[in-house]
Parts: sequence; C-alpha cells; structure tokens
Amino acid sequence: MRAADLLFPRRCPVCDRPVLPRGGLICRACADSFVPVEEPVCLRCGKPVPEGAALCRDCRIRPHWYERGCSVFVYRSISASLYRFKYEGRREYADYYAERMAGRLESVLSQQGAGAFPVPDALVPVPVSARRLRTRGYNQAALLAERLSEKCGIPVLADVLRRDTDTAAMRLLGAAQRYNNLKRTFHAYGNGVHLKSIMLIDDIYTTGATVNACAEELLRAGAERVTFMTLAIGEDTNAE
Repeated sequence: MRAADLLFPRRCPVCDRPVLPRGGLICRACADSFVPVEEPVCLRCGKPVPEGAALCRDCRIRPHWYERGCSVFVYRSISASLYRFKYEGRREYADYYAERMAGRLESVLSQQGAGAFPVPDALVPVPVSARRLRTRGYNQAALLAERLSEKCGIPVLADVLRRDTDTAAMRLLGAAQRYNNLKRTFHAYGNGVHLKSIMLIDDIYTTGATVNACAEELLRAGAERVTFMTLAIGEDTNAE
C-alpha cells in the first residue's frame, strides 16, 4: 500500500468513498457496477448494436475518417463517475480506467482476420481547448492516454494534435450540430503524425463527431491509419 493512501485515501470510481479494501483501485463491492461493452458491436465504431446488425445507425448514415473504434464501458453505467473525473478533479480514477482500457486493448489487438485492429504506433489524446485546460487543470483524455501507455508500452504523442478554437459544450448539441461545431477546430503539427497507425484516446464516444474530426486532420497531415479507443460509449440510437 502506498503511504499516500494512508494520508489521502484513494476514492472509488463508483461510490467515491475511500476504496475498500485499501490498496485497490476500486471497492470490491463496486467492482461489477460499470456495464462493459459486449458483443454484438458495430463493426466500425464498436457501439453495442442489436443482434444481427453490422453497423449502428450513426455509422450507416455518416462516413467516418477513422478506421475502427472500441470502448470499454456503456456510457449510461459510468456517466456519474466520468462527470467527477472530468469536472470534480478525481484524477485518481484514471488508474482504474486505464487498467480496464489496457485489458480491452489487449483483447481487440488479439483479434485475427479481416477488419482486425492495427497495432498502434502511438496513442494520441483528443485535445481540449486552452480555456478548458486552465479551468480543469488537466486534459482527461491525456491523463487516460498516459496511464494506458504505462500499462501497454505504446508511446503517447501529446503534442501532434491541438484544439485551436473553443466550441460550445458538445453534450448540449445534436449530432448534426456536433459535426458542424467541430469544423476547422483541430490541427496536426510536427513529424510525429507521419506514422503507420495512430490510436486516438478519449473519454466518451457518442456520435463520433470529435473523434472523426481528429482522425480527418491526422490523415490529412500524413498518418496512414487512425483508430480510436474511449473509456465509454453511447448506445445505438436505433436499438430497441
């Protein structure tokens, strides 16, 4: 057990109380609270879909710049935890989140055959605006990428993608508004973009507008393939 845990006990990402038993990343009683993404999933974005469906509604009606995507948890089950992580300074949650992301990444990279995930050369966190970085004190996507990198050994390139303009809160917008909101928002810089395979890292995937805008910019700047991984993902809007 870390000495810091005795003075400042780690908070559980589910109940937000000190983790029990001490020394863990999540309370034993809370360990099964978040709902994992399970098959069947959309073959493009990895969103849960009804049995027999190959693509979710969003991927059927919109083209995407990214190649494939995957996520760990269904958003509705982890939304309260993610809110505290993003807006209430619960950075310690990132250790548990990254542990589960590493397990998911290992699983998807082990898949064989057509449509298999390419092994990433680098992890690139989705950037936040300078204003939001000042307000929050950290970029939650960058924190996830750093912790994930520590577990899987894939390097992080945190300075090749920048968010040069601020935008309205995405959670307040519909799908079409989200896509329009992000036009010309992200820009890629430096030689690090010229890689065979980049995996974008973010906390949430809903319509895919943010990840798609980032992927477009990375591909235009020289990346060969772009995939993504998020901690949480929404559900198919066309599902029963």
